[in-house]
Amino acid sequence: MFYRLLQLLIGIGLFLSLWIVVPAPTFSLLPLGVGAPEISPALMVLNGIALLLTLFYRTRKTAFRIMMVGGLLGLVLSSLPLIQLPRAIQQANGAMQSNLGKDYLAKLLPTQQALLRPHPFSLLDFIRQIPLGDIRQDLGIPFAQPDGQTLKLNLYRPPQPGTYPAIVVIYGGAWRTGSPDSNAAFNQYLAARGYVVWAISYRHTPRYQFPTQLEDVRTALTFIKDHASDYDTDPNRVAILGRSAGGHLATLAAYGGTDLPIRAVVSYYSPVNLAKGYYDPPVPDPIDVKSVLKAFIGGDPKQFPEKYKQASPIYAVKPNLPPTLLVYGAQDHLVKIKFGRNMLKKLRDEGNTAVMIEIPWAEHAFDAIFSGVSNQLALYYTERFIAWALL
Repeated sequence: MFYRLLQLLIGIGLFLSLWIVVPAPTFSLLPLGVGAPEISPALMVLNGIALLLTLFYRTRKTAFRIMMVGGLLGLVLSSLPLIQLPRAIQQANGAMQSNLGKDYLAKLLPTQQALLRPHPFSLLDFIRQIPLGDIRQDLGIPFAQPDGQTLKLNLYRPPQPGTYPAIVVIYGGAWRTGSPDSNAAFNQYLAARGYVVWAISYRHTPRYQFPTQLEDVRTALTFIKDHASDYDTDPNRVAILGRSAGGHLATLAAYGGTDLPIRAVVSYYSPVNLAKGYYDPPVPDPIDVKSVLKAFIGGDPKQFPEKYKQASPIYAVKPNLPPTLLVYGAQDHLVKIKFGRNMLKKLRDEGNTAVMIEIPWAEHAFDAIFSGVSNQLALYYTERFIAWALL
């Protein structure tokens, strides 16, 4: 019985570890591709225990060799993110310092610096989960009713009343799904560290096509400006952050100008050039990029070339934009990392301050696991970038 359980343990460890290097071919398998690298420390423990237990079966030579190979392979695969972590940290530190200055945090007060995460990765936080802290939250606040559709936002505030810098957060979901409830742990974490976090909503495809979503974001920003004093917000110290489709909308809104001045942009794994993305989809393509873009725009690039251009943040780049932080996973199979690199180059060519953090092992939506390896790394640099930008 124990022998069978050990075989099962080795099989599970190897199966899950394989998804660290094997891209998900379908949308239903995408959670495995996203999650496996993020829980890799736990998989290392699982594979290590299985290997140790295998030693009790050395007398079964054939079975022992098979189990040892499976266990060793699982252990090697599950160790890859942590092996790559030091180099990723070194490169991220270099990117931040070369673009923001070696002492870019020097002007922060000691109390502000104390609130920042002390390390890019903490095994303790992986095990116990990242502490969020006490906050005030108001959920489901209506801010507009276009076409009879009530748009709502969630508000997360520090525990004590006051006036705080703000972060506007826009969820992802291929412009077709999602809500302000997404990534609630991230919003709570930032609110506990002295920010008012406005998690906003927008209308979805296929019923509503571009530029409806951008119009909704701008409406939300106007609402925030008009009600800033009601909700402890300093309207002159605002950053905007989005993930995937939300990052796309965040950059378009910030670069195109809004009623609410934006001091910084943070974009996680967002599309930037829709026509090129249409003609150069990832392989495999678990969400069918072409169908997503057709639903968003209303057709393909040949039918709507100008609309694709208007909906592409890379064409909105010009001088004197807010500082921008781009965060991409090198194993992203929804939005290729090369598009993020192209965006970085374009921003810098126009004289803007821009930083890109690359996570070598990460898939799209890596931050769905808040205490995972990739999100700890991204969070470390995101909060430093925002603190610097909103000084």
